[in-house]
Amino acid sequence: MSNESNPGADPAPGEGSESAGNASRSETAASGTTSSAGSASSAGSADETAAFDEAVVAEAEAVLAAAAMTPEEVLGAVRDRDSHLDSLRRLQADFENYRKRSLRDQEAAAGRASERLVTRMLPVLDTFELALAHEADPNTSPMAKLHDDLLSALESEGLERLAPAGLPFDPNQAEAVFHEDADEDTTEPTVTEVLRAGYSWKGRVVRAAMVKVKG
Repeated sequence: MSNESNPGADPAPGEGSESAGNASRSETAASGTTSSAGSASSAGSADETAAFDEAVVAEAEAVLAAAAMTPEEVLGAVRDRDSHLDSLRRLQADFENYRKRSLRDQEAAAGRASERLVTRMLPVLDTFELALAHEADPNTSPMAKLHDDLLSALESEGLERLAPAGLPFDPNQAEAVFHEDADEDTTEPTVTEVLRAGYSWKGRVVRAAMVKVKG
């Protein structure tokens, strides 16, 4: 009777031991390979870190060496710094003076423009006064209200009417166009009549008054 293989039969004892041994050796080899790869990777990272640190240190030493200066060079750098600071201070002072000068020029230009406008308005005031002088009752005339409103508006901006009747004659504010002989009561030249009013604008006479003077 011949021996036939039985698929369901258990393997022989020798065969099972050999298979287990082969599997164990394969796992050990794989483990050794993984361990060797990890060690190599760690060693490579350490070498790269050390090389980077050395490069940083070398660069820092080069910067410090370049920055090293002799005492004479330090004094020269300090003098240059002080010179630059002085130049900046002078520039700042010049700019501040320029700003103030520009502001004064602008204010002066605005003042001159206002003065020109007021000067052109003086003949209008003269016309009102001449017209009122021919009115029977100037106080009730409609022109009196217009004249007073215009004069008040200009006075609020700095206009001052100069009509020095009965006051000592001041050549800075009035122009004498007629003279009368002095009498025994006259001690100094005095304005007896205002022929045309004068005006000043913000303290400066823009038109002298025309007056009659005694004495």
